[in-house]
Amino acid sequence: MEEIVYLNGDLIPRSRAKISPFNHGFLYGYGLFETMRAYNGSVFRLNRHLARLHQSAETLGIASKLASFDLEKACYDLLQANKLAEARLRLTVSAGEGDIIPDPATCSGITIFIVARKAAPLPPENYQRGFRAVLSSLRRNSQSPLSRLKSTCYLENVLARQEARAAGADEALILNERGLVTEGSTTNIFLVNGGMLITPSLESGALPGITREAVLELSQSLGTKAIEKDTVLGELYEAEESFLTNSILEIMPLTWFGDKPIVSGKLGALTQRLMAAYKELIKKEC
Repeated sequence: MEEIVYLNGDLIPRSRAKISPFNHGFLYGYGLFETMRAYNGSVFRLNRHLARLHQSAETLGIASKLASFDLEKACYDLLQANKLAEARLRLTVSAGEGDIIPDPATCSGITIFIVARKAAPLPPENYQRGFRAVLSSLRRNSQSPLSRLKSTCYLENVLARQEARAAGADEALILNERGLVTEGSTTNIFLVNGGMLITPSLESGALPGITREAVLELSQSLGTKAIEKDTVLGELYEAEESFLTNSILEIMPLTWFGDKPIVSGKLGALTQRLMAAYKELIKKEC
């Protein structure tokens, strides 16, 4: 059966999905996206993903055009059409077709595209071994509103990811213009120091990740103090544990940074507790 996708209100075969080359998402990266994970046919925290999308759409001035689309229904209709229970979904919204000048006022209407694919989780041994990260040469502008948006203007993250691959690593960490840790190319980062959970503040240029938000909630339920703050690179070198989060990886231990292990280079105790608690949260909500 041919893959079914969602485009502007319709479920259609992938081969029939066409987007104009004059689309401002293509011409100027004027758009947003959300990557989500479905478990047992239920999209984990779909409401939070859609809330973030709408908030970002307000920033881009296209939120009012989303009102006529039921994106929650669209996601579930797409899962059903493709007979998927365990899936990875990508929802993309752009300003739509317009003129060749960088003026969104010329766009006639937004474009909404959703695709769902069977989930392909990494094997358990990857989580036991953990990820290795390197430092990206790129710097995040924490003063830019783009740092708070999951924008289709994603080239900075792609280049950082390429640096990681070139170095034989799994992830690249990005600093901001002040030299503070922000996030990975596709992940948020957490550190454990003195039994306390630390993650870079949103003001430093970190994306407000949905999994990041869930981990901060879980830490409270586990009785672990968690703080969001300016985080310097030295804190990572001194960390007792570290891990990365996103909707697809969930919680991935970070055991090496550059050529040095984080403590013993092994999975930490608090990280293990949070990983187990996150699995239980998924069972509860999905």
